[in-house]
Amino acid sequence: MHASARAGIPQQLRAVSCRTVSTTFGRDTAAADPAVPLAVVTVTFSPGRHLAGLADSLSRATERPTRLICADNGSTDGVPQTMAAEREDVDFLPTGGNIGYGAAINAAARHLSPAREAGEIDGEYFLIVNPDVEFSPGSLDALLTCAADHPRAGAVGPRIEELDGSAYPSAREVPTLLTGIGHAVLYPVWPGNPFSKAYRAGENLSDVRPAGWLSGSCLLVRWDAFDAIGGFDERYFMYFEDIDFGDRLSRAGWDNIFCPDSVIFHDQGHSAKKHSRVTVPAHHDSAYRFQADRHPHLWQAPVRAALWLGLKGRAALARVLG
Repeated sequence: MHASARAGIPQQLRAVSCRTVSTTFGRDTAAADPAVPLAVVTVTFSPGRHLAGLADSLSRATERPTRLICADNGSTDGVPQTMAAEREDVDFLPTGGNIGYGAAINAAARHLSPAREAGEIDGEYFLIVNPDVEFSPGSLDALLTCAADHPRAGAVGPRIEELDGSAYPSAREVPTLLTGIGHAVLYPVWPGNPFSKAYRAGENLSDVRPAGWLSGSCLLVRWDAFDAIGGFDERYFMYFEDIDFGDRLSRAGWDNIFCPDSVIFHDQGHSAKKHSRVTVPAHHDSAYRFQADRHPHLWQAPVRAALWLGLKGRAALARVLG
């Protein structure tokens, strides 16, 4: 990860990375050549049967070749290792432990840097996707077309459907402190409260449109935009890293574009349910970090303190209620 993320991204959220990244890696040639593989990064942590579904669906999602990078955070089921050994289009990249979602993506980006410079992978875009996602036919090509139609798109996201056929609200507004608190406190007991409606505003899932942020379960990312903001903020172990990523893209002048012509299927939350002792506090810690970064001044200290206490209390209540 860039030094800016290791040190903590605040300072105006560091819209532009402190490191200057060369963009002379033959992008035009690679992007124009359909024979050049598109890099697909997935973060694995004992993904089980899901990983095969993802890999198999990629061949139906695009006419282009792909190169699937399993940035592995310590799988014990052997699935990513076995798949990489059996398939030439799959790489196994151990990250050294469970370092978090954003940090694993950054590690994969560093791993891919030599291939980018050599023109061995697409130098304009790469895909980030959860291992429990499957693509509908042509869906990745639809994302690529959408990105090409929007030159300032730093990230493009698809319509996400749950296993029961319902649509997941995958393109939302960035939460303010007020809407974030109201949504966090009231949504479990009053889903239709005005704060949650504001937080979920802009959930038009029928039209191509800009959004405040897009779900990190599937993002087509422009390499230039990723480099410009220093990738993902590694202080987020899990949760809110996609909200932070989308917000920082916007602050740096890039767009987050929702593309409903691309449809994917996501087995949402199966892993989180199995590891709730970790995921519940991680969610609340990330929520605090996101708002604290955006309210950094000394005079805002009471706000940060109240937010910290409220989120810790809500996390404790969530653990008690199961």
